[in-house]
Amino acid sequence: MPSSSSPMFTCLVVVIFLGTNPSNSVAKTARLPRQLSANYYARTCPQLEQLVGSVTSQQLKETPISGPATIRLFFHDCFVEGGTRELAEKDAEDNKDLRAEGFDSIRKAKALVETKCPGVVSCADILAISARDFIHLLGGPYYQVKKGRWDGRISMASRVPNNLPRANSTVDQLIKIFNSKGLTTEDLVVLSGAHTIGFAHCKQFLNRLYNYHGTKQPDPAIDPRLLKALKMSCPQFGGNDDIVAPFDVTTPFLFDHAYYGNLEAKLGLLATDQALFLDPRTRPVVQQLGKDKQKFFQAFALAMDKMGSIGVKRGRKHGEKRKDCSVHSF
Repeated sequence: MPSSSSPMFTCLVVVIFLGTNPSNSVAKTARLPRQLSANYYARTCPQLEQLVGSVTSQQLKETPISGPATIRLFFHDCFVEGGTRELAEKDAEDNKDLRAEGFDSIRKAKALVETKCPGVVSCADILAISARDFIHLLGGPYYQVKKGRWDGRISMASRVPNNLPRANSTVDQLIKIFNSKGLTTEDLVVLSGAHTIGFAHCKQFLNRLYNYHGTKQPDPAIDPRLLKALKMSCPQFGGNDDIVAPFDVTTPFLFDHAYYGNLEAKLGLLATDQALFLDPRTRPVVQQLGKDKQKFFQAFALAMDKMGSIGVKRGRKHGEKRKDCSVHSF
């Protein structure tokens, strides 16, 4: 898979505001690249969705972890703008746990698309489509993916720490990060629902089990039964580097709304998960989504579209269309 110097793709896109003068608008439209749209590749690569879909469905059968791995990759990619003069984004400490299966899925989909539509479709668009496909294949909503992204030219490891939530982030810190991306507190809770699938390494929640906030005691906001089970899997010292636990302990392989009910039952895995129920600013949204799966699905689809449109990055001046997602085209 991508080498240590491989740049990440980027889902950063352009939002174009035209002037109110009709003549100026027409002139500007002629010079600006096309905006994101669901049918962006209707003429240049009409079979795109089917091509990517054939890869995602096969990947899920062969390596089920590809689903959550690719969805997580999409989250990380949207929150961090990547460069190549330092360590690449994927080499940052916060990205070290990104599973190779996620990169693998995009590499295979890109290779197939290139055989039918060479040099047309960006890696960023393939990533966005793949994430949607896996969400749907795992039981979640199907939604239209707007396309037209270009791949970024920047991928710096140094940009990762301040742009991604951490397992021990406070709600204040989470809200600040999401707000900095143009996302609301409600978006934070909705997008956190992606933890209805996937797994976390012991190190991401070990302090909750043995030394919460330096107290040398477990986090009181964790169900005793879950605490006992996690301690059996994750010893305090040694032997847990490769051990993982599901974010959703009730339906770990199904994309549903059980994640929110788990938080109410003190079954959140990460401190950041459980904090969403404990904080009065986010608890009402957790409770609403926990009661209504369709409401969660609708909100999640809208939030994914919103997250996939973060930033302003389009056209040859600012981006590229890579043939190989792991290296620049020039």
